[in-house]
Amino acid sequence: MTKAVLRNSSHPEYGVVSIPLPIPKEQYDGCTELLEALEMGNATRHDCRVEELHTPWPVLNQLEGTQVNLDELDYLAKRLDSFDRGEVAQFQAMAEKLGLTSLKDLINLSFCCQQATVITDFSDLEAIGRNHYMNTHGGCASTEELGNLDGEETAILLMESTPATVTRYGVVYDNGIQLEQLYDGKHLPCYIHDDTVLSLGLISKGEPENTKNTTTWLYLPATKKQLERGMLRSGIQDPEDMCFQVGSSEFPMEVDVALDFKQESIFDLNDLAWAVARLDRDNLQKLGAVVALAKPENASQIRCLAENLDLFQFAPGAHTPAEYGTFMIQQSGHFEYDPNLDEFYDYEKYGLQHMNQETGAFTDRGYVAYHGTVSLEVLTMEETHQEEQTFQMGGM
Repeated sequence: MTKAVLRNSSHPEYGVVSIPLPIPKEQYDGCTELLEALEMGNATRHDCRVEELHTPWPVLNQLEGTQVNLDELDYLAKRLDSFDRGEVAQFQAMAEKLGLTSLKDLINLSFCCQQATVITDFSDLEAIGRNHYMNTHGGCASTEELGNLDGEETAILLMESTPATVTRYGVVYDNGIQLEQLYDGKHLPCYIHDDTVLSLGLISKGEPENTKNTTTWLYLPATKKQLERGMLRSGIQDPEDMCFQVGSSEFPMEVDVALDFKQESIFDLNDLAWAVARLDRDNLQKLGAVVALAKPENASQIRCLAENLDLFQFAPGAHTPAEYGTFMIQQSGHFEYDPNLDEFYDYEKYGLQHMNQETGAFTDRGYVAYHGTVSLEVLTMEETHQEEQTFQMGGM
């Protein structure tokens, strides 16, 4: 892990603070509060001076002594955190070759450095040729293509006919890389680093729905500070002017269908994402069935269901009364099932008996029944979200 020692250059007497990179989600709010106490770490400004950078990436040491934006620094660290050994060499060699020194350029390089060929060991020409072929073909090739490839000849042709640059990280061939401006200096490209239930693109209602370069991405569940800073980075001053573009969703399909993202509050969606993030695979399947039964109308109601799944009986894969009865007797844990007496059980009758005594339904995922003491309407009664009432679009 990288650690950055940051200082407020306008007030060096305030001292320094050490920030881990990437910033773990559970530490994000604490880290930003430490920076705020030193009057730096603004969501949009480059107001953090890098005093020291303790990193396994030597090429990043050039950031020492420069002013950086915290979220850009954190984003680059997330990008590099996923790189394998080959990508490490590609990124560092190309950064040195191109003389890149700004976080904006380094972030953009992280999306295209994989096209370069870097040789750190000349002893295996076959491997060099194969790697070069992969680098120039989008990182993938069929087994047939690789079988027909003469890797040694490809490597020799590369070294004899292509200009190269010697760097501290290997001999690099850029293969005609163009540093595309995916990051414009304001809107960080969508990139999922840690466990994300829902990625949302935040755009102004005045922008076209397929807008990419003016989208600010939020990764839910998010901490309070992550949410606030993302909204501030978007530059949208009026929360009523915000609309969402769904990037990816780990919600059960029934949840996605029930949600109207054009009408939802970002705070309610975040609360729902936190509730869903706590569920294991079996309970995610159960939530899908519960939503199909209860037919909630918004994120707040779905969150209530997700937080009260223990009030529901779920028989996965049961689509008939007999299958439900079989589940209840054999798998529910309510009975000591004896397989030697199997022929004496009337599974269908038992299933129907239970169904007549409860509020339940067959869904695509199986049978689900509600066993709570209050009605589903009361259970899913909406709550006013305090953060939504108090959030101010002020500077951070």
